Amino acid sequence: MGEVKEVIVVGGGIGGLAAAYGIAKLGKKVTILEQAPQFGEVGAGLQVGPNGLRALDSLGVLDEVYKQAVFPRRHVFMDALSGKELSAVQFGDSFQERFGYPYIVIHRSDLHSVLLKACQSLDHVSFLTNHKLESVKEFADYVELRCENGAVLQAEIVIGADGIRSMTRKLVSQADPVVSQYVAYRFTVPMSEMTIDIDWDEKLTWIGPGIHLVQYPVRHKSVINQVAVFKSYKYNENSDDWGTAEELHQMFGESYSTIKESLKFAENGMITKLFDIEPLEKWSTNRVTLLGDSAHAMLQYLAQGACQALEDAVCLTEKLRDNGSNIVKALDEYQQERIPRATQVQRGARTWGEIKHAEDSVTRLLRNTIMLNRSADDYTYLDWLYKERTLTTV
Repeated sequence: MGEVKEVIVVGGGIGGLAAAYGIAKLGKKVTILEQAPQFGEVGAGLQVGPNGLRALDSLGVLDEVYKQAVFPRRHVFMDALSGKELSAVQFGDSFQERFGYPYIVIHRSDLHSVLLKACQSLDHVSFLTNHKLESVKEFADYVELRCENGAVLQAEIVIGADGIRSMTRKLVSQADPVVSQYVAYRFTVPMSEMTIDIDWDEKLTWIGPGIHLVQYPVRHKSVINQVAVFKSYKYNENSDDWGTAEELHQMFGESYSTIKESLKFAENGMITKLFDIEPLEKWSTNRVTLLGDSAHAMLQYLAQGACQALEDAVCLTEKLRDNGSNIVKALDEYQQERIPRATQVQRGARTWGEIKHAEDSVTRLLRNTIMLNRSADDYTYLDWLYKERTLTTV
């Protein structure tokens, strides 16, 4: 057998890099496996709430993240059919006093770059690209990883941050991704090309029956990130021929004029069919654990995918620090703490998606009435999400 590495992180996305950086700061040698030819992040905008910022602060990278971030004044919910404001969340002093942190939007690759540079600053973090995991096998004293390029590696600890179709997850679960029948068109537009009259100090979410559109600026407000989501009524489990641009425009056909103008750019973006997984009862074995989407892939409706991965990274780092050489105890404490929290967020995302996309007129009336009668500084519905736990410095 060759060298047994101390820690291997499978997956070089935001969650994997955050875990690698936190664990490496404990003095452990960490190797990051990435299946792509180079480290990078696919996608455009990303929202990070106070709980995600708390985790980034704990890791010690928050100041660098803030340099790349935009700080919206409000999150405004608009009726996608009438164009009227339904409700808003004020991101002012009262928000920060309540949760300890603001709310930011940022280009996904900018956050990824901050974490990558942080990892690169540590001598005991190694990077392997073009290493797509093929199989994982656990033994008493080590874990063996086989990659499609023929590489065979061993490690004392393996962290599977390899996404919704995780190979690492097969050690603890055979759970498959669950299709939601919704499709997202993600696209960015230079600010100079935006012809609609919108206050870009705000983040907007337009909600309607089976549809929603999110809009906010990134990269110092030079680019507008937009995500158009709709339910496909042509979904067929035996075919990928659904969620087309034609369906997109049909589903948004009755929407407000501002939305229709925004959708002129949609077909230039990235099309993603939306999946999550059922909550898992177990994330860890004696030497392997899961993190991020591999553990709790969720729908995007609470903007918590990256935030929960960051919470995972900090919690896992804490448990490894506190338990010394007792790997089994560290990984078990990690899953015991994180599974209930991640499960709650997964289920919450599904519920909020149903509320946001409500098609029944009575349900929409009830939703809109509640939204219209809350004040912008009423954070009651956000406490569970943003004040869940206090993270220590790692």
